[in-house]
Amino acid sequence: MAICFVMLVAKFLQYIKYEKIYSSHTFVSYQTDLNQFKSFVESRSKTFDPAKIDSLTIREWVISLMESGDNASSVNRKLSALKSFYKFLKQHGYVTQNPMKGIVAPKKSKMLPKFLREDEMDKLLVDLESPFSRDFEGVRDKLIIEMFYSLGIRLSELIGIKDENVDLAAKTVLITGKRNKQRLLPFGERLSTSIKEYKKLRNEEVPDRCGSLFVKEDGKILYPMLVYRIVNKYITMVSSMTKRSPHVLRHTFATVMLNNGAELNAVKELLGHASLAATEVYTHTTFEQLQKIYKQAHPRA
Repeated sequence: MAICFVMLVAKFLQYIKYEKIYSSHTFVSYQTDLNQFKSFVESRSKTFDPAKIDSLTIREWVISLMESGDNASSVNRKLSALKSFYKFLKQHGYVTQNPMKGIVAPKKSKMLPKFLREDEMDKLLVDLESPFSRDFEGVRDKLIIEMFYSLGIRLSELIGIKDENVDLAAKTVLITGKRNKQRLLPFGERLSTSIKEYKKLRNEEVPDRCGSLFVKEDGKILYPMLVYRIVNKYITMVSSMTKRSPHVLRHTFATVMLNNGAELNAVKELLGHASLAATEVYTHTTFEQLQKIYKQAHPRA
C-alpha cells in the first residue's frame, strides 16, 4: 500500500497546487506532514492503508506529537494537512469514511500579558524622583507614565485626550477608544495633582499649542513612537523585562486592579473591552494574591 499512498499524496499535492493554488510553503509542509503521519502509522502496524485509518489512530498521533514537544500551532497545522488530504480522498472516492470527523485540535496556549509589579511602579513613580527632570519634558513624561498606570488606557487613547476631556473638579477624563466608543474614567487625587502641575508648566512653557492635553515642546500633538520611547526608557530603569511598551502599563493597571479586589466586570468597563473574555486573560495574575492570602491565613502555610 506504500505505492498507493505515494500516488494518492502525489494526486493530492497536484490538486492543492494547481486547483486550490496553495503556496509552495504549504505544499512542502503538507507533504512533510503526510509522510510523518505515514511513518507513525507504519511504526505501529508495519503497513499503511489510508482507507483503514480510524479516529483513534489520529488521536494517538496527536498525543505522540505533543509528547515529543510539538506545540499546539504545529500540531494544528499537521491536522489541517491530514484534514485536507482526507477531504480530497473522500471527494474522489478513494475512501468511504473520513477519520478526521470528530477530531478536536489542541487549543493554542494563550500568551499571558506582561506586567510590572506594584513595587516596581512604586520605585519608578515614588522612590526614583531623579529620573524625571523638573522641566516641561520631565514633568510631561512622568504624567504619561502615571496616566497609563492609573487609567489603563491605550496609547492611541492617551494621545487623543483633549484639554476639554479632563474635568479636574469631578476628577474624570473622557476617553475615546476603538470605533470611537467613549467611556468616562475616574481618577484619584495623586493623578489630579500631577495633571495640575503639568498643565501649569505646559501653559507657561508652551503658550502656542494645539488643544491636546499632551504636546511636544513645539506645541504639536505627540506621535505614537515618541510615547513608546518615553515608556520604554522609564520601564528599563526598574525592570529587565524585554517588552517595555505602553500596553505593558495597561496590563499592569488591570493586574493591580484585580489583585486588589476589583470585580472583573468593572475592570472590563475601565479597560473599554467589548467582551468579558478579553478581560479574563488577566485573572491568572490574581494567583499571586491568592498565595499571599493563603500564607497569611493557613496555619500550615
